[in-house]
Amino acid sequence: MNSQKSLPVWILIVSGLFALMEIGVSLSLCFAPESVLETVDLTAKGVLYLVYMWAARQFALGFILAFATFKRSVPMLSLSYIFFLVMFVGDLLIGIHQKENSMIITAVVMCLISAGLIYAVNRRVSS
Repeated sequence: MNSQKSLPVWILIVSGLFALMEIGVSLSLCFAPESVLETVDLTAKGVLYLVYMWAARQFALGFILAFATFKRSVPMLSLSYIFFLVMFVGDLLIGIHQKENSMIITAVVMCLISAGLIYAVNRRVSS
């Protein structure tokens, strides 16, 4: 129980910001998908279905991260950041396949941040 309450404030702030970011992306995808997907033909059959599926994934991750942050749960925060890491590894592979440098750079940075947060959150438990 003590390890759950001893998380550094900076981890909680970063986790809260990531939760808000994910929920914000979800809302943008639902209400203004053209702002996120400038090069996608949103009128093509099935595209909005995929956009809403993506929005649901982003919202779920944001909600789980917000809940884990609020509860100060080390296991939940660890799982959230593992999910983040896996998601951004996928984005990295997509960026490499599409030869999109901005996506590659963003994915690498977010993979490093996620890995660092996994380490920082779990370091508190083992100390």
